[in-house]
Amino acid sequence: MSDLTTTYLGMKLKNPLVVSASPLTEKLDNIRRMEDAGASAIVMHSLFEEQINRESETLDDNLWQGTESFAESLTYFPDMTKYNLGPEGYLEHLRKAKAAVSIPVIASLNGVSTGGWIEYAKKMEQAGADALELNIFFIPTDAEMSGEEVERIYVELATNVRASVSIPVAVKFGLYFSSIAHLARKMDQAGVAGLVMFNRFYQPDFDLDNLEVVPHLILSSPYELLLRLHWVAILCGHVKADMAVTGGVHSALDVLKAMMAGARVAMMTSALLRNGIEHLTLVRADLESWMEEHEYESIRQMQGSMSQRSVAEPAAFVRANYMKMLSAHSHRSSRV
Repeated sequence: MSDLTTTYLGMKLKNPLVVSASPLTEKLDNIRRMEDAGASAIVMHSLFEEQINRESETLDDNLWQGTESFAESLTYFPDMTKYNLGPEGYLEHLRKAKAAVSIPVIASLNGVSTGGWIEYAKKMEQAGADALELNIFFIPTDAEMSGEEVERIYVELATNVRASVSIPVAVKFGLYFSSIAHLARKMDQAGVAGLVMFNRFYQPDFDLDNLEVVPHLILSSPYELLLRLHWVAILCGHVKADMAVTGGVHSALDVLKAMMAGARVAMMTSALLRNGIEHLTLVRADLESWMEEHEYESIRQMQGSMSQRSVAEPAAFVRANYMKMLSAHSHRSSRV
């Protein structure tokens, strides 16, 4: 039987299947089912910065300033007092989750400023979290803010939170950077233990009849995995931090691709929302079957085997693949 074990954030996991942050973890029964189905670790749903700071009149004033002038803008921001469990409820749920399962439980903070994050990062550690995932979601809208300033915000936040706790800290970030490799290196230098790639940018839609901004959630597809594989393969061997792929992981083949690119774990949520938590059991079984059929003794044996760590000039390698793809398309078109 193949060895499925891997390491992530200094923790030895029984396999690379990790459940990413989602509302599914708001129920203890779901968390137990995830462990039973084969998950090696679970990332809890996020505690949002807006929940931590909702007592602050400054935040409230900033969000609502001027909304009285345009009725449709009143629906731009959710009522965070009603979202999931609130700060204290989150900590209690975290304690119960840790008591309910034997696999690592990773807490999640979602926001963009230090604020109360350091305080709650400490509280999450005290509640029993095995690690902390910072889900940094910031879309700069100020035309005067440079890309360098945006990177600085990310790195400073990660640095400050990491310094406040003794448990490992991973950072989940989006792909909208001019130099993802530079940001990853900066995070690495800040002592971040893991890089989770990538945060999905959920884009709301407009309801023109009611003049409202409405949520528009589309579950991920395996196609989204390609960009994750691309960057993990580029960074493999060039950063110390463990890398996790999230977004587009739906099958055992997706997990295998993530491992060969250089990831330590593959995270999934959309596949579980679409197929049920027990889908993990199928993915794990297919993973074992493929490895045995192709004579892989362990997950560690394949990790990074298709990365660019052995390439002196990754940029040239990417350009070569880009031209190869266009050339192949050109040949196919000429035969039509």
